[in-house]
Amino acid sequence: MSGEVLSQNEIDALLSAISTGEMDAEELKKEESERKVKVYDFKRALRFSKDHIRSLTRIHENFARLLTTYFSAQLRTYVQISVASTDQIPYEEFIRSIPKMTILNVFEVPPLDGRIIFEINPHIAYAMLDRVLGGQGNSINKVENLTEIETKIMTQLFERAVENLRDAWSTIADIDTVLTDFEVNPQFLQTVSPNETVVVISFNTVIGDTTGMINICIPHVVLEPMIPKLSVRYWMQPNTKPKNVEESEFINKRINKTKLEITAELGKTTISINDLLNMDIGDVIVLDKDTNEALNIKIGESYKFTAQPGVVGKKVAVQILDELKGGGNDE
Repeated sequence: MSGEVLSQNEIDALLSAISTGEMDAEELKKEESERKVKVYDFKRALRFSKDHIRSLTRIHENFARLLTTYFSAQLRTYVQISVASTDQIPYEEFIRSIPKMTILNVFEVPPLDGRIIFEINPHIAYAMLDRVLGGQGNSINKVENLTEIETKIMTQLFERAVENLRDAWSTIADIDTVLTDFEVNPQFLQTVSPNETVVVISFNTVIGDTTGMINICIPHVVLEPMIPKLSVRYWMQPNTKPKNVEESEFINKRINKTKLEITAELGKTTISINDLLNMDIGDVIVLDKDTNEALNIKIGESYKFTAQPGVVGKKVAVQILDELKGGGNDE
């Protein structure tokens, strides 16, 4: 069998032929075992695995959230954008699937090669334009007669919207977005060859009472350098970047020069508020340590060493005796 999907009528006819003896099921099995040929459509070459498609979907779900926030702030109305599907298809099929007259923004994404297409359904685009101009968000499709002012407003709105792609792609590539073309007729737009594989991410878009689709078309040439980063293994592996030797030495030098406050405690005691208020010159406060006992050395807020007091030259000093294991904030 060629692997084609049979209609219900074809299935019924096949079962009828087998039941009447016109066809032999055993012969069909034999023919199937002898002829193991799978039909392959070279126009629909699959260059991305399911793993890659899942990763792209996850990345653009984040992009959808960023777009929702951006358009909500710009339009000051209810906006909801979510990923509807992620498919790999020939470029020609993408062009046939979108309206004959629509809003097309073409972007370069340096340093990557190729260009991506940001297609906005006219109903959505005009609802956005109406909101920007102070309207209620009503949609009227007159994409063939865009004025110069309308074109400029839409261009700026969508150019800033696609800037969010940099944040969404930051985990796999450091890119910039540069608007290179604005078009309304897909037939005049030829970014890649008709049979080139492209990934199309479709977004369900709701703006007030208006619904429509936004599509991003990404050619294989753009995504090719990032394919290794789209696998699950890349996302799951620990972040073990090799440390730069010079950077490590610089950090060590800065740490070694850091100044710390060191305190040598002669001892502690507790007195009442009344004793404190009545204290006078010449009074003696008795501490909880004998003169022969080691002092506690405090670094910052933690006790770290024991030491004995002494003198070096004309200066008072302490000599470290031992380290306090597990020194915390308490003695």
